[in-house]
Amino acid sequence: MASHAVIARPYAEAVFQQARDSGSLAKWSEMLALAAALAVDPQIEPLARNPKVGEDEFTQLLLGICGDGLTEEGRNLLRLLVVNDRLVALPAIAELFEDLRAEVENTLEAEVVSAFEMDNQQIKRLAALLEDKLGRTVELTASVNPDLIGGVIIRAGDTVIDASLRGRLKGLSSQLNL
Repeated sequence: MASHAVIARPYAEAVFQQARDSGSLAKWSEMLALAAALAVDPQIEPLARNPKVGEDEFTQLLLGICGDGLTEEGRNLLRLLVVNDRLVALPAIAELFEDLRAEVENTLEAEVVSAFEMDNQQIKRLAALLEDKLGRTVELTASVNPDLIGGVIIRAGDTVIDASLRGRLKGLSSQLNL
């Protein structure tokens, strides 16, 4: 069977095109996040594979759980994915959609992991530096990992900047063949 990303790409591109044309990128992000969370719920998969639960019954259950969180277009996508047995691809569809949205909106999600808690001013300064370096608007989230000893590790898309003391010690150790 093809990977979920391969299956998800045409769906994500079609949804993205529809969302962009209708000016509803943010709404589709919300709907896909909701549907993707539902698709990976450990209580849902057994129902999807249960031969005693009919396709229509399963679809109605999903739509009922989503409630007003989906527009009619979102409901149609969910129906289509159930009919084509592609519900498992929903998390990948949501991820690819977000990648397409970030590209068109020229934004990038980045994460900074530091040895110590960073205050808001430090986070804002770091985000501004990343924006200058990457030429995109950066949405930065911060977390703490005391194992770093000092410094930070920044992940922004495919870019990883390891400016941690632990990373520097590992680099020094490998140069000295320890």
